[in-house]
Amino acid sequence: MGAILRAAAAFGASGVVVPERRSAGMTATAWKTSAGAAARVPVAQAKNLTQMLKDAQEQGYFVVSLDGGGDASLPGLKLADEPLVLVVGSEGKGLSRLVSETCDTIVSIPIAGSTESLNASMAVGISLYEIATLRE
Repeated sequence: MGAILRAAAAFGASGVVVPERRSAGMTATAWKTSAGAAARVPVAQAKNLTQMLKDAQEQGYFVVSLDGGGDASLPGLKLADEPLVLVVGSEGKGLSRLVSETCDTIVSIPIAGSTESLNASMAVGISLYEIATLRE
């Protein structure tokens, strides 16, 4: 969580939303790992993440999730200039079925075949960097 907050601050994210249950929370360790970013990036809890994503879509946001088997590739992401909500699943389990079905697109980050996957915070950092670069 702390590393995700650092990436969010570094690349201009407006905030971070975490589900109320079954997610990493704002612990003392996350606060320390954020290296001060937790004081600059708003963190909100969603009682129902799927409903929060649907509400965001109704307000004009596109919901983009990260998954190794995504249907779109992160480099050159066509939605990068649009208002976005970037969703990352838990390490190992990924996204829930309902959250996955709610997303407008599922994006993968190309990695070498010898590497199985990236951890969640690294995937978020790479994705936010690419989106920020494409928006320039």
